[in-house]
Amino acid sequence: MFLVVTYDIHDDRRRARVLKTLKSAGFPVQYSVVECDLTQEQTLLLQDRLAGIINRSQDQIRFYFLCESCQRRIETVGRADLPPGLIL
Repeated sequence: MFLVVTYDIHDDRRRARVLKTLKSAGFPVQYSVVECDLTQEQTLLLQDRLAGIINRSQDQIRFYFLCESCQRRIETVGRADLPPGLIL
């Protein structure tokens, strides 16, 4: 499944840990935005790992699940340094 993950993390150390975890699962496309193409099991594991890092009263991570049709409608204006094989 293709998902876009956004995050707003209050603490610099937690933010670095969140970004490192997300980079292991996807490709950063903007500050605080990562695109991932994962199985359902991988997605659940990622969500669990991230939940163990954040402070739920200060931080927020959002997961946007995109269907195949929606993936084809993604448009980029400007720098488009996306990895090969990414469906756009």
